[in-house]
Amino acid sequence: MQLGRNRFLILVFIFAVAFALAGAFLPILEAQVEKPFVVEYYYKAKWGHADEFITLFKKNHLPVLKREIELGRILQVRADQPRYHTTEDGRWDYRITIIFKSAAVANDNFDASEITKQLFPDQDTYKKEEQRRFEILEAHWDLPVKELDLNAK
Repeated sequence: MQLGRNRFLILVFIFAVAFALAGAFLPILEAQVEKPFVVEYYYKAKWGHADEFITLFKKNHLPVLKREIELGRILQVRADQPRYHTTEDGRWDYRITIIFKSAAVANDNFDASEITKQLFPDQDTYKKEEQRRFEILEAHWDLPVKELDLNAK
């Protein structure tokens, strides 16, 4: 009878140690889980060129981003524009938000040139239109953002 009780106590001890170790390693395991990485890209076009900018963006850059969604690098792309005017120093025309699969993916120096060659066989026209898209910009900035949990203590 005593031998059975000792085995039971040993099993309880082993399970207790296993749970303690699992709790100790859980933060490390959670850190290794890929979390989405969000970047907001702001574009301020020269006055009178916002429509031209977004037309070129949708024609030449959006298809590349959609292909990256197909590849699993990007989870979502969305666009916003202000409803009303702001001060000139704070003005922006378009905010493109890209949700990458992870921070590692967002910063891995991915080369989209093969995608652009596939999507745009006429590379001369593509390059000229992309050059024009950036010529009509007055400003452009990228802002990585993180969600703030207002319920966290």
